[in-house]
Amino acid sequence: MKINLRDYIWYKFLNSLFFGVSVGSIFIIYTPLEPSIYSLGGIFLAVGMLFVAKWYDVMMNIRTFYLVTLFVEFVVLVFVSGFLVFNYSYMIALSIYIGYQIVFMFGNYLVRMETIALKKTNMLSLTDVAKQKGYLAGMVIAYVFYKLLEYLHVSDKKLQVYDLHVGLLLLQVVIIYFVFRAFKKEKDV
Repeated sequence: MKINLRDYIWYKFLNSLFFGVSVGSIFIIYTPLEPSIYSLGGIFLAVGMLFVAKWYDVMMNIRTFYLVTLFVEFVVLVFVSGFLVFNYSYMIALSIYIGYQIVFMFGNYLVRMETIALKKTNMLSLTDVAKQKGYLAGMVIAYVFYKLLEYLHVSDKKLQVYDLHVGLLLLQVVIIYFVFRAFKKEKDV
């Protein structure tokens, strides 16, 4: 497998756009969780990251990079979909928190593998610029979205976050599409 740089950059832009749009919504979603859950989540995350790091010798290849990337994006798709179906509850907040911990567990691996796979500094630079642009655009979109809803007299924060997740679901489907496009068999590149 090889990385199609153009599609990979779009994937990273959209992935960061998602994060930028969604980052503020977690404070509303996590409201039912007690503070001790965050400590437990941090322990789980640290142990999970240790476990992943112990497997680097097996995981440091493009195929595993692709599969882990796809897995992480499908985890996000599941918890965004779950939020839209089940809405607000303690269990959905806990499930989303656990989902994010699973995603973050692979963060170091994905960053290290991206550096190895892209190899050249100009490719890494293009990717990082795309990530920052996506995050910034996502934060602006979220701000405008919330202000627009306030202007339309939708002041219920839970309803605002729910409406935001409809767009996040569509965005996540596009993100997964770009993951498929970004990783190609060598003969397809």
